[in-house]
Amino acid sequence: MGETMRSYDTDTPEAPARIVVAAVLADSGLDKAELQLLERNSVIPRLGMSPEEFDRVVHEFCDDMQIVSLRDHSGQLALDRETIDQLLSDVHSPNLQMSLLGILLDVVSADDRLSPGELTVVSQAMTRWGLELHAVSSHSKPISRSPKT
Repeated sequence: MGETMRSYDTDTPEAPARIVVAAVLADSGLDKAELQLLERNSVIPRLGMSPEEFDRVVHEFCDDMQIVSLRDHSGQLALDRETIDQLLSDVHSPNLQMSLLGILLDVVSADDRLSPGELTVVSQAMTRWGLELHAVSSHSKPISRSPKT
C-alpha cells in the first residue's frame, strides 16, 4: 500500500486512545453500547484525555482509515494486520498495555457480539504485548504509565 497511519509518541494518551478507537470501529461502525461503555467506565479520562482530545483522535483515525484501509468482502473499510501492529507498537509500557487490554476486552464485549475485526485487534494486542487473558488486572484502575527513563 505504501501509506501508513500517523504515529503518536510512545505511551502518550493518543496512542492507546487510537487503539480504543480501532476496537470501537472494528465492527464497521460506532455502536451505541460501546460508546455507552466508554462513558460509563470513564475510559476517556482514564486515558488522560478530554472528550475534545479523544474526538480529535477519532477524526484523525477516520482520516487515516480513508488512506490506508482495505475494503472487506462487504465493502466496509478494514485494517490489515500490519496496520494494527503499527498502532500497537506505539504502546510500550507493560502497565499501560495491561490496562488497555482490559479496556479493549470491555469494548469488544459491550454489544454481546465479537466481530472478526474486534477479535483481530484483541488477539494481536495479546500477541504483540505477550499478555494472556488471565493476567488482565482490574480495568477500573486508572491507566498507569511507566515513568520515562
